[in-house]
Amino acid sequence: MSLLQSWRWYGPQDPVTLQDVKQAGATGVVSALHHIPHGAVWPLEEIQERKRVIEESGLAWAVVESVPVHEAIKTRSADCELYLENYRQSLRNLAACGLKTVCYNFMPVLDWTRTNLAYELNNGAKALYFDWTDLAVFDLYILKRKGAENDYAADVVQQAEERHQSMSEQQLEQLSEIIRMGVPMEGFISLEHLTESISIYKEIGHIGLRENLAYFLESIMDVCEETGIKMTIHPDDPPYPILGLPRIASNKEDLLYILERVNREPNGICFCTGSLGAGSHNNPVEILKAVGHRVYFAHLRNVLKDEAGNFYESDHLAGDVDMYGVMKELVKINSQRQEPIPFRPDHGHQMLDDLHKITNPGYSAIGRLRGLAELRGLEMGIARSLKN
Repeated sequence: MSLLQSWRWYGPQDPVTLQDVKQAGATGVVSALHHIPHGAVWPLEEIQERKRVIEESGLAWAVVESVPVHEAIKTRSADCELYLENYRQSLRNLAACGLKTVCYNFMPVLDWTRTNLAYELNNGAKALYFDWTDLAVFDLYILKRKGAENDYAADVVQQAEERHQSMSEQQLEQLSEIIRMGVPMEGFISLEHLTESISIYKEIGHIGLRENLAYFLESIMDVCEETGIKMTIHPDDPPYPILGLPRIASNKEDLLYILERVNREPNGICFCTGSLGAGSHNNPVEILKAVGHRVYFAHLRNVLKDEAGNFYESDHLAGDVDMYGVMKELVKINSQRQEPIPFRPDHGHQMLDDLHKITNPGYSAIGRLRGLAELRGLEMGIARSLKN
């Protein structure tokens, strides 16, 4: 049994069509109802309509990514119980439509952070990039977070000062917009709101956020067990604290803690090689061996880091992540399952004709098509070699 090859699709407004997905060779679709406000119940009829559109194209809706966790749940604020009940009802509605794998994250405020969405490679393709100095420029001179200078190495602070002096107002605004794009699908967060949110999470801290995640999981596990839904938490992206925000899903110890803290079968992992691989403290193959029994979904992409810890998203088979080792372990785990583990080529370079198109950052068609083709071939080669 092969892994389930899937593809993220943002819905009818996605510039990459379902026909494109079919031509890329994927059979599963990873999608969500991005137009539903965070915290609201996903209506049964909306889920059914999205499923109908996908299935009429000859594909299957394999994974729901994501059902966002409202900030009131993450902070366990006054409206927490209301949003928890809404979340449980959304899960019931998804299960009623036959959808059983759900991806989510528990990152404060920002779902992902990059500082350049069009980093040009030697071959002219463009990739997503994270640069510590640019982040420090944003943190120190745009956000002006109190005490931010203590969170960076002295040389980064110095480089940030020099770079800030050389940047135009337009460049600074562009950097600010790129970083704030990590707010999940609800428009740009204001600098004032971001500062306020950082203060809230500073009070919650690492231990408090862990407890809030456990409270969330414990509140939905009964529904998951009743309906057969498996929840998969996405690792922090990048996997270390930024902007003073705590991180609780950044390494092997974090992921094992999550699985053991709420030790119930539906509590699982979305194994993202790129997010984990961006941290020099992580060995994705070793992490997969430790948590693979609860990996229900995988994002496969690669990253290339420099000595300072800056990174860009490299070709799927060429980077710091041992993709061969990851795929070999995934194939072994998958061989023991009753149903195939879905994976998708996570992100891809903007290249060829897509350089002249407007696409979602990381989600142009041709780069992901290349990634899926490479990963498909890698899986086949490994699977056949293991049979011999």
